[in-house]
Amino acid sequence: MSQSRHVPVMLQRCLDLLAPALEGPEPVVVDCTLGLGGHSEALLERFPGIRLVALDRDKEALRLSGERLAPYGERATLVHAVYDELPEVLHKLGIARVQGVLFDLGVSSMQLDEADRGFAYAQDAPLDMRMDQTSGVSAAEVLNTYPPGELVRILRAYGEEKQAKRIVSAIVREREKEPFSNSARLVELIRDALPQAAKRTGGNPAKRTFQALRIEVNGELAVLERAIPAAVKALDVGGRIAVLSYHSLEDRLVKQVFAAGAATTAPPGLPVVPERYQPRLKLLTRGAELPTEEEIAENRRAAPARLRGAQRIRVDVE
Repeated sequence: MSQSRHVPVMLQRCLDLLAPALEGPEPVVVDCTLGLGGHSEALLERFPGIRLVALDRDKEALRLSGERLAPYGERATLVHAVYDELPEVLHKLGIARVQGVLFDLGVSSMQLDEADRGFAYAQDAPLDMRMDQTSGVSAAEVLNTYPPGELVRILRAYGEEKQAKRIVSAIVREREKEPFSNSARLVELIRDALPQAAKRTGGNPAKRTFQALRIEVNGELAVLERAIPAAVKALDVGGRIAVLSYHSLEDRLVKQVFAAGAATTAPPGLPVVPERYQPRLKLLTRGAELPTEEEIAENRRAAPARLRGAQRIRVDVE
């Protein structure tokens, strides 16, 4: 598969956001979502002094980006890990603090484009959706074995699917006849289950269900809930974090962690706020920044992206 068509989302803005933290001596930057290595390659190219640590749970992504980043030699350390394992990864590498952290939470282009991974609803494929194909349950297992109430909860919570009950009723009816194995059958079932009005809005009607299944299969929100605070904790004073999210659940999580870090925790009414109550973070973006129209025209996958950035302004006082 060609890596040239992979356009990293909001690349320039991410680099500019992290830049002030990467000027010092031997800064370390963590790319928590290596994917095909587009952001990582740009970081290594633009900041010749940095050491990069890059994580991915997908072995195929690590192999491909390993080839891409080979020219940078020792400056890039690639690790097979989920991003909430960041503290363990840094500990093993003997790194106490880092100067920059980047998260790009979108499903990598490779996973969407490789038919046999089952992420895409536009082509028929086995219903797998695991980012790390060596472990965990597949999307087919979720569809075939979860109780109806649990499936409704997943579709509502992770897919924000208003027609969850209707879709799940159809799934339960069909799985009794024959278990689900491929994506085309699920797409067709969703189309048939939805009322006409629901099919006229928001692109492919299967999109929300597929998103919900992907999040469930990979435990994405639970992982993110642990990963963002861990990444903030790993930042040196002056260090910066940039996070690209692609749906409102991810963005809300990031927003909450950043807002909590940027708030004072002092009881109201203190004449002077003691050090331990002072904010730990300074927000670098006003709300979430959106991609430009030009960028969306060049790369349609950038359309839902939301970028938030923050800077560590003081250490934790235990």
